[in-house]
Amino acid sequence: MRTLRPQLASLLLLGMALAQRQVTVQEGPLYRTEGSHITLWCKVSGYQGPAEQNFQWSIYLPSAPEREVQIVSTVDPSFPYAIYTQRVRGRGIFVERLQGDAVLLHITELQDRDAGQYECHTPNTDERYFGSYSAKMNLVVIPDSLRVTAIPQTLNKVEHDSLELKCEVSKSTAQHSHVSIAWYRQRGSEAPVEIISLSRDFVLRAGSAYAQRQATGDVRLDKVGETTSKLTIYNLHPSDQGEFYCEAAEWIQDPDDSWYAMTRKRSQGAIVNVQATDKEFSVRLETEKRMYIVGEPVEFRCILEAQNVPDRYFSISWAFNSSLIASLGPNAVPVLNNEFAQREALGQLKVAKESDNVFVLKIYRLRLEDSGKYNCRVTEREKTVTGDFIDKESKRPKNIPITVMPLKAGFAVTAISRTPGVTYNESFDLQCIIKPHYPSWVPVSVTWRFQPAGSTEFHDLVTFTRDGGVQWGDRAAAFRTRTAIEKAESSNNVRLSISRASDTEAGKYQCVAELWRKNYNSSWTRLADRTSNLLEIRVLRPVTKLQVSKSKRSITLVESRPIPLNCSVKSQTSPDSHFAVLWYVHKPSDADGKLILKTTHSSAFEYGTYAEEEGLRGRLQFERSASGGLFSLTVQRAEVRDSGSYYCHVEEWLLSPNHAWYKLAEEVSGRTEVTVKQPDNRLQVNQTHRNITVLENEWVTLECLVKNRTSPSSQLVVEWSVWRPGRTEKELVAWLSRQSTLHYGEPAALGDLRSRLHLESPAPGLFLLSIQNSTVRDSGAYGCRVEEWLLDPGDRWYKRAEDVSGLTTLTVKQPDPTLQVDTATANLTVQEKESFPLDCSILSRSSPESHFAVTWYSLRAKEAGDHTEEGEQEEEEREVVLTVGRDAIFSPEAGRWDGRLRFQRPSAVLFRLTVLQAGSADTGNYSCRVEEWLADPNGVWYRLAEEESGMVAVHVQDAGSTLQSVICSNDALFYFVFFYPFPIFGILIITILLVRFKSRNSSKNSEGKNGVPLLWIKEPHLNYSPTCLEPPVLSIHPGTMD
Repeated sequence: MRTLRPQLASLLLLGMALAQRQVTVQEGPLYRTEGSHITLWCKVSGYQGPAEQNFQWSIYLPSAPEREVQIVSTVDPSFPYAIYTQRVRGRGIFVERLQGDAVLLHITELQDRDAGQYECHTPNTDERYFGSYSAKMNLVVIPDSLRVTAIPQTLNKVEHDSLELKCEVSKSTAQHSHVSIAWYRQRGSEAPVEIISLSRDFVLRAGSAYAQRQATGDVRLDKVGETTSKLTIYNLHPSDQGEFYCEAAEWIQDPDDSWYAMTRKRSQGAIVNVQATDKEFSVRLETEKRMYIVGEPVEFRCILEAQNVPDRYFSISWAFNSSLIASLGPNAVPVLNNEFAQREALGQLKVAKESDNVFVLKIYRLRLEDSGKYNCRVTEREKTVTGDFIDKESKRPKNIPITVMPLKAGFAVTAISRTPGVTYNESFDLQCIIKPHYPSWVPVSVTWRFQPAGSTEFHDLVTFTRDGGVQWGDRAAAFRTRTAIEKAESSNNVRLSISRASDTEAGKYQCVAELWRKNYNSSWTRLADRTSNLLEIRVLRPVTKLQVSKSKRSITLVESRPIPLNCSVKSQTSPDSHFAVLWYVHKPSDADGKLILKTTHSSAFEYGTYAEEEGLRGRLQFERSASGGLFSLTVQRAEVRDSGSYYCHVEEWLLSPNHAWYKLAEEVSGRTEVTVKQPDNRLQVNQTHRNITVLENEWVTLECLVKNRTSPSSQLVVEWSVWRPGRTEKELVAWLSRQSTLHYGEPAALGDLRSRLHLESPAPGLFLLSIQNSTVRDSGAYGCRVEEWLLDPGDRWYKRAEDVSGLTTLTVKQPDPTLQVDTATANLTVQEKESFPLDCSILSRSSPESHFAVTWYSLRAKEAGDHTEEGEQEEEEREVVLTVGRDAIFSPEAGRWDGRLRFQRPSAVLFRLTVLQAGSADTGNYSCRVEEWLADPNGVWYRLAEEESGMVAVHVQDAGSTLQSVICSNDALFYFVFFYPFPIFGILIITILLVRFKSRNSSKNSEGKNGVPLLWIKEPHLNYSPTCLEPPVLSIHPGTMD
């Protein structure tokens, strides 16, 4: 996180200069281990509004890459989805605000399900939307495979013993990662002390407490196996005791080239106890070498080995050929003699205490007179009660003699190479041989110079410096990664090894050697220099083996089908070859082929002008087989205009050793002739002719059957037309559009037919047009015309075909009249003042919906003075008695009929007219006329039929003076005749019964006892009519003889 803050600060300053809102998120993809604590930064710049911006983090999971899952927000506590709510509340996921427009997303314990594409979004605070408001990056969660193990143990050592500890570090990460290892020592609650470490860059470093001992070889870290490292400490000190453990970290390089420690783990500890020895001490004198050249530096190290050195007092003195150079007391202040004091003042010599047990004598520039023997003496001193020091034991090591030699300036330089001509990716060596051979400590610098092919200028490539370092030239970047330079210890040969040769290494080489001397004032003096001969190196490209298939083929396909195009590489120069494939199409109207698509050797796509002009971008699909030699281009949803001659142009590319791609060869394939045609017309409509005859008001269904079609996905337009009788031109009735919208013909032509049309499609390809409540005007010849429309690959509809059906001749007629009225004749005689009925009975009718109008007529002889001549019929006059319309409206009653007519309709087919108070004038012939009416589908009534009934001859008699009329006309006489006799007869019968009863009781031996039946007379039954029309009837019914 500390390294991110400066980077964020610089990014924020840069963002201030932007003119529009820009959201930046940490570059991905990032690889992080499961269980680790990670941070992701996000910043916004170029915004308007408050200085403190809000941030919202979301994730798109690999299982649902299009679905946003909200994680955490700086403004809305309810922002997280359920799967993240608990972790956000528990601070397992939180946002740290670095400043107003920059934040860090923390995930404290990374889980496998946290992998995905993270999006940082900033809600808008600007006056208008301008810029980007979110940014995305990918996070990959990988298993934590780092394992760090060591044997837990307790070791008891004695001072000056050696210690060996092993640590095994392993990982199985699929990504490229590095591992660093470090050893630590810890005592109780004290902070751990670093002993030695091997960094991720394989650099070995010792901790500050062990740096001196590592320099003397007492502390080592060695790799003893594929996964095992060994810590070795020689000459243990009592201060070394404690717990030893190793710690390993797995590092991965992020896209911004920084290294990140994905995980750290430590092993179990080993307890080491070191037992101190007595007060003995030893002294050791060291230097790097014994032979020196004038001007070289030399360093002598006097090493004191004793226990508890910080608690003891030692003094040291340096001697040269038994002469004192300098001395240091317990206070570490050096005291030098006159000659060496001058050199020390000039910075040519140094006497110092490096640590409690290391003392150094360093001569920066040797002279010839510095050859001789050097030594140091260490004396332990004891501090008295008064503060004075007294000498105790003194020790010194063996002398170390050194030899300082003068430098010779005469030498020669030769450049040689065993491989003056190489092929790409091969290696070659260049040697710079210096004669005579100087010792390795002689300061000689060697510079390789290079003149690129086609150039006339040399530039320095690399220099093996006088102090043994390597210095690269300003224009040697291409050489550094593939060039090794070495100098043999036993000779002055400087070898330049260049691997993976390319064009940039072709040219002329030479080496320049310089002999140097270091002066007393630390300056350098070049004693001599020599230039070698020129070496020309030729780097040739490999011979191409590229072969592309030249076979020709022809393809004929139907529109909307894919066009498969193949480009086969039969042979290639190298297994590592990459190919750029350019796809062309040649039309007969064009002189040259037009570029469709180019896939570069790096698999990048570039659309050609033809693809842009013809809108092919969304229809192209490019594939490469796993074997790598077959390239396929598929043109999806082919159109007719895609017809043409297709071919591919293949370029073979190889990677040069300096990681630059170059085109080695190119070839053109054979042509593929492609013909794209429209689908064959298979539209077929039923051609059968039909005749339909229906009655008015019935429903008629007209069928239009599509028996076959070109494509199941096609759309149909169905148009219905009618040829009416007597007209030559057809009339459009209705049509169904491709979108299944029903349209009607001209309203003036259709009239009310439009409201009675009904269209349905109960099955695919079957269209039924129904006419409701058909009328005579609907008659005609009906037919349908079907258009089939197809969708071309460009999502444009076009009419592919059309067909017409057979005609359906529709005849709508009115119902046949079947009206039948009772025509039987009858004679009827009635008395004056009586009533007589005139029935009009309908025996059959044409329709149950029929309505009837009934008229009664009276026919009687004309009252003329003159009689008709013999043989001529008597003239009759016809008089309307009563008319009842179909709507039950009665006509006014004529004068003589007024008040004497009663109309009844006992049933739907029986009409009755009763004439009351008949008079002699009513004598005559009567008949009825029935009209049958029907309503057409428009509700207009029309007369279908009419019939007249048979004649009824009515004779009315005059009324005379009869007994009945006399009796009925006199009330007293009526009661005397019809009422008084009944009570008289009742009393007489009761009297007879009483007498009879008494006589039977008085004589038991009477005839009744002898079984002779008696005559029982029942009460007479009287049929009485309350009217005067008929006389009463008295009937006596006989009883039963017992």
